[in-house]
Amino acid sequence: MARKGNIFDRSLQQIDICAGLIGIKGAALEMLRTPMREIAVSLPLRLDDGSLKVFQAYRVQYNDALGPTKGGIRFHPDETIDTIRALAAWMTWKCALLGLPLGGAKGGIICNPKKMSEHELERLSRAYIDKLWPFLGPDKDIPAPDVYTDARVMSWMMDQYSMIRGKNEFGVITGKPLSLGGSRGRDTATALGGMYVLRESAKDMGIDLNSARVAVQGCGNAGYTAAFLAETVFDCTVVAIGDSQGAVYREKGLNVVDVGRHKKETGSVVGLSGSQEISNGELLELDVDILITAALEEVITIENVPGVKAKIVAELANGPTTPEADRILYKRGVTVIPDILCNAGGVVVSYFEMVQNRSLERWSYERVDQRLKKRMIDAYSLTLDASRKHKVDMRQAAYVVALERVARAMRERGWI
Repeated sequence: MARKGNIFDRSLQQIDICAGLIGIKGAALEMLRTPMREIAVSLPLRLDDGSLKVFQAYRVQYNDALGPTKGGIRFHPDETIDTIRALAAWMTWKCALLGLPLGGAKGGIICNPKKMSEHELERLSRAYIDKLWPFLGPDKDIPAPDVYTDARVMSWMMDQYSMIRGKNEFGVITGKPLSLGGSRGRDTATALGGMYVLRESAKDMGIDLNSARVAVQGCGNAGYTAAFLAETVFDCTVVAIGDSQGAVYREKGLNVVDVGRHKKETGSVVGLSGSQEISNGELLELDVDILITAALEEVITIENVPGVKAKIVAELANGPTTPEADRILYKRGVTVIPDILCNAGGVVVSYFEMVQNRSLERWSYERVDQRLKKRMIDAYSLTLDASRKHKVDMRQAAYVVALERVARAMRERGWI
């Protein structure tokens, strides 16, 4: 899916608007708009057929006023430095909003992992660490999984860093397997955290989740898990689910387990027995109470926003709604739970993994879940209060809370 426009410029628009609401200007604003450090490297890799290919890779460490930077690494053929800048900025505001002692970062390699063997992916993962390890560390910058990376990739990266350092450094990476210091609940944290704030939003809007109709765009880990939780834990009726190939719809509700089984067997949700095939564009415009956007960036735009009928849009993806569409939805009374709040569960449990690695502890799932729920609900309440105080939408309110916290840290450190 091609990116639309310059996503980093769009992220700066939000900073400018929200900084103006709370009087941040001059050098302070310029620092909030500018990545602290950008690293670009080339990774020569010997492929399985003996040929040599050079991959471009990046790491952007956006701001570390609140603590060491934190953020995922994605493998994607359409990756760009501007996308990584935007994602690193969003990680900065996300960590600040959730009250984590962390800054924001993001990394990526321009590659198509679907066309690479496991051995090639391992060599590429280790090559990334070989080039970037001086800039990483438990007290510097802690990567994590993102698009097309997983616990296996994190294991290779952690192992490579440990070999370079000459000792085990489990805390340099999060999103690892449990056997290597990973945290219970990490694989479902993004979706579960999003569902916790969605439940709070539904209460405030007088929507009964037991009778709510839900559509989910995106059937990766976050999207599928959110759909599964919506149906089995929160008693919603999931009427549509989409992936990169298309979407399926059933008026009376889908069986999410059947959807997952079909996708695993065929590679797509499309073709599920007993369902109607629709496009992802049609999914966005279904007559539902809740729309969960869990795919890539900028899917709700000025062109299709008139057709969005949901009362709540929950952003499990990063940047799925453009600023122009945001303003229209707010005027219509639609609540958009912004990405830096809605999908923050992943980084919250990654932070818990860091804490466990430092203390050599292993928390129970119940302890992780309890702390995740509290962090998410507290952040939602702060955002709602800021929204009412400044009379702005939830995204601008979330930015106000986050920008205030980062600017205060910069000021108290004597940076501004």
